Formats: sequence, C-alpha cells, structure tokens
Amino acid sequence: MEILETIGFDLGHGETAVAKAIVESIEPPEMLEINNKKNQITALGWHPKLGYLVGEQALIQAGVTQLTISFKQKPNNDSKYRETISTFLATYYRLLKESRQIEAGETTYFYIGCPSGWSVSEREEYQKLLREAGIAKLNVVPESRAAFMQAKEAGKLEYEKLLSSVLIVDIGSSTTDFTLVKSLQEIPMDFGSNTLGASLIDKAIFERTLAKHEQSELLKKVFNEYPHHQARCELACRKTKEDYFSNEQLYSDSQSFARGFESINEQIYFIPQVNKSMMEEILNQPLPELRLHSWIQSFGDSVSEAKEKLEKLGIVPQLVLMTGGASRMKFTHQICQEIFPEPETLLRPDPEPERCIALGLARVGRWDLRAAAFKQEVNKLLDSQKLKKLIERHIPKLIELLIKPLADGLLENAVRPGVKDWQKNQIRTLADLETSMKSRAEQWLQGDRAQQIINNQCISWFNNEIQPDLAAETDPICRKFQIPRSSLRFEDSIEPAFVNPELKIGDAILADTVAFIINVVIGGGTLASIITLILTGHLVWPIALVYGASVMAAGMELNRQSVQEAIKTNLDIPSWIRFSFLSDKKVNDMFSQLKPELEKVLQQQLAANQEAFDKLINQIEQGLQKVLSTKVQEAIILIQ
Repeated sequence: MEILETIGFDLGHGETAVAKAIVESIEPPEMLEINNKKNQITALGWHPKLGYLVGEQALIQAGVTQLTISFKQKPNNDSKYRETISTFLATYYRLLKESRQIEAGETTYFYIGCPSGWSVSEREEYQKLLREAGIAKLNVVPESRAAFMQAKEAGKLEYEKLLSSVLIVDIGSSTTDFTLVKSLQEIPMDFGSNTLGASLIDKAIFERTLAKHEQSELLKKVFNEYPHHQARCELACRKTKEDYFSNEQLYSDSQSFARGFESINEQIYFIPQVNKSMMEEILNQPLPELRLHSWIQSFGDSVSEAKEKLEKLGIVPQLVLMTGGASRMKFTHQICQEIFPEPETLLRPDPEPERCIALGLARVGRWDLRAAAFKQEVNKLLDSQKLKKLIERHIPKLIELLIKPLADGLLENAVRPGVKDWQKNQIRTLADLETSMKSRAEQWLQGDRAQQIINNQCISWFNNEIQPDLAAETDPICRKFQIPRSSLRFEDSIEPAFVNPELKIGDAILADTVAFIINVVIGGGTLASIITLILTGHLVWPIALVYGASVMAAGMELNRQSVQEAIKTNLDIPSWIRFSFLSDKKVNDMFSQLKPELEKVLQQQLAANQEAFDKLINQIEQGLQKVLSTKVQEAIILIQ
C-alpha cells in the first residue's frame, strides 16, 4: 500500500514532539498535538481508572500512582525500561489515532530519532524494541540527520553549504552528539562514553535544592517511598533551568530568581531556584558523571576534541549547526564560537530546537521515500532501450555533420597543396603528386585538426540532437518530483571523449577515401587529360624535344596501361604545359566538381563503418547512464 504520510517522532530524554509530512506535497511538515500541546515532557504515568497517560497529563492528573520520566537510553535487556518505552510510544500512537491527526496503518510511516553516536547495531535493536508498540511501519534514524534536513529545507543552509562541511552539535537532555556532514554524507564523531546531557544540570539543581531544604531528610524518605514525587520535583528543576536560560538577563541580579514549584502535600513544598551566580556555581562544580569535571569544562573539551579530529582530517567546517533543546543555553554558543571562530566557520543555532528534530524527522521520511521513487524512475529510464534507440535515431545526422567539414579539410589540406606544388613544378611527376596527396591526406585525417573537427561536430550533434530528446525523457521526472529540470540536463559543456566515436579515421575509411581522391584527381579531370593527350600523340613532339625520342620509342613498345603508368612515374611534364592545362581557375573548377563526389564517398564510407558507430552508441549510452546516475545523487538533495 502506498505511503501517504511520514511521522517524525522525536522521543527525547526530556521532551517529546511529533510532526507530520504529506509525502506527495512539498509543504512544510505540521506539528501534531497531544494534550493540546506541541511539545510534551517525556513522562509516562499510570492511573487506576484512566490507564496510561503521557506528558503533562501524567504529571498533573490527580490519582496517578506511577510516574516515570527521562527514560530514553540505549537499548538494553532491562524489562522495566523496555516496557516503559514501548508503552509510552504505544500510548502516543493511540492518542494520535484517536484524535485523527494521522492516518495510521500501512499508509503511515514513523521515523523516530536516536543519538548519532549510537552504533548501527544499537539503532537496529532500538528499532526492534519500538516496533513492540504495534506500529506497522517504523524506522530509526540519527537525530543529526533530522537536524541537517530541517536546516536544509527550512532554507537555513544555502546549496553551497550543503555540499561543504557542516558540523552538527546536538545538545540533548542525556547526550551531546557531534556529527560531521561532508558532501551530504554523515560521519558521526564518536567520543566514547557520551553522558554530557543537560539533565545533569537539572540533577545538580535538584540535589542543591534538596540539600538546602529544611525538611531534607523527610523528603528523602518520601522520594524513596513514592518515586513519582521525586520525578515531579526533578521536572520542577528542569523548568527552573529552562526559565533561567530563556531569560538570563532577568536573573543577573542577586535578588532575582528563576523558580519552580512542586507541592508534596499541604505542608511540604519543593521550590528550586537559581540566579546568575548560583547557575555559574552549578555549571562549574565537579560532577561524578563527568569524571569530576564540570559541565562547562566537559562541553568545552568535547568541542575542542571535535575540532582536533576535524583538523586531522584537514577539515575546517564552514558551518556549525547547533540544535537540541539545551542549545538555547547561550554559553554553549560562546564556547562553540571561540573554538570555531568566524569568518572561517559560521555559527547557526536553530531558532526552534525543541521542534527541529521532529520536523526534520518527518522531512527525512518524506525525502527518503521521494528520493527512492526518484531513483527508481531514473533507473527505469536507464534500464530501458530508450537511450540506445534515441542515440541510434540520430546517427545519420552525425554522419551528415561530419561529411562537409571533413571533405573541406581534405581538399584544402591535402589535395590543393599537392596540386599547387605540382603546378609550380615543386613535385616532379604525377606519381610523386599521388604519393604527396596520399601522405598529406593520411597526415591530416589522423591529425589533431581533423580530430578537433570531429570533436566539435560530435558535441554540436549531442547538444542539438541528443540533448533535446533526452530532456524530453528527464524533464517529466523532474517535474514529478518538483526539482529544477536542469538537475538532469547536460547544460554544461560536454567532454569530447563523451561523444567522440573515435574516428581517427579508421584504416578502411582512410584507405578508401584517399584512393578515391587520387583516382579522381589523377585519373579523371584535367590531369587525366594531360595523360590522354600524350597517349594520343598530341604532345609527342614537345615532350620528345624535352626528353628525347628514346623515351617515346620505349613507350611505343608498351601497352596503353603500361605507357600511362610510365608517364605518371617517369615523365616530368614541363612547367608551361602544367600552367597551361592547370590554371588556378581550372583547379577551383576541379574542386567544385570533386567536392560533392568526395562528400558522397565519405558518407558511404562512414555509413558502412557500422562497427565504429555501434561502439559510439554503446559508449554514449554507458556515458549517459554513468553521468545521469551521478546527477541523480546530486539532485536528490533538492528533493523535498
């Protein structure tokens, strides 16, 4: 069944958000709502009458007896963890179906994110676990890919940046991930055990508040007996942190505080609070989860390590893209900017990090499906006989384009110089003229100038004949996927080798063409008339005066053919006869008569050389397939 929509499900350690993209549309994805909110605390609660509740409802609904928060982690065999995460997803799925925000079933494809530092096997195990929620079509992809796709399609990344090096810094609640995207390829930067998440700051606020609480010991007992109370207090600490970093200027005064609130009962309250000086202490205090390094030091060390790894690869990222809810903390921007200074690297924090991943995941899903369909359409064209038939259909036109410039080149570079040299008595005999023209013709046909003519004509043929017909096949594909038609066109200059039939001219063509020229020039027309006059006796006495009667006497003993060969080989016809019988006008007239005949012979010889053109057809077909395949890889980034 056809996929109609993709659902981007950002199941985060701290918050969860969901977005939907319509596959056949290029409109931006829309955020979906649970409990009338686009973002929910990642919380799962159990109510004896209402069953499983998620998000804010799990926190505020009276009578909730079990509450679990911040449960996203690498897949493991802990049964409670596995039940919690699959139940959370199943409950979300049910609420989305009940509210009719999704189609559900076989027409809906879920794309769920995971940290880019997770291995392929961990990703596969996580995907297997999530399928236990009863979702038919589900795929797990790195959250960094979603961030990159959201930045690309929301217009935050220019095309040049897409093809360059982009470092994605994803600061989440449980981890901070670094991913290099180079030439559209993702390269996770694995720093080993990654526990640098913003929830450590929540925990530090919680412990600080608990330690200073006047009923600290009583609270510890309550939390131990009723864990859902501790979960609510931890969330109060998280909200306090978020309030602080959203309005830092308000809390720079020592008497101003960002506060949270949680009521344990009518007499006991848990009220976390922070201001600038308190937050600086928290960010700089040693944390056991970070090997007794502070949060701020660990973040700076991680960014520096990312830079060192990139330097070893010889890479300076053109862009640092920051995402994840915790990327709203301004000090993280300052650290990244200090380590990756402008103008070499631009810093781009996502303006909506809490929605970025969900929107990006929906876009990734749609892009995956549309890109696969796009590739399938182009491969269908490549696998058909259309390209071959298209090229075959235009071979006669290529031959037509080659004939005239080759004929002109032969006449001007082989025949005319030879005849002019013979006319000026620089070539002695007609046999020498024959040898000269043959050598000149072979040299020219096999030289760079003839090859340049072939190259130019082949390129012209490809651009004017092949390209329009090819565009007629590829343009509809581009229109269908709403990308520029130029994406699959050959609008740049074509390399000669791509469309050159390797006519250097073939030996058979060369021999036959040169033989024809010599036969016409020597055996027919003006030069032939000179031999005829000698054979019929009209030039006997002038020649006898020059060469002596012995030559003629010897000639009379030979038959007509032998005499003709003897004249060609031995007779040095006097200059006055050459100019008389072969004036410049007669040379031009001879060329005018020779040219159409030569073109006809070239046409016949080229058309008969099927092997060369079969090779050309296969060569261009394979070249088109290879280049189109490359263009497809470049074009798919434009698909939305």
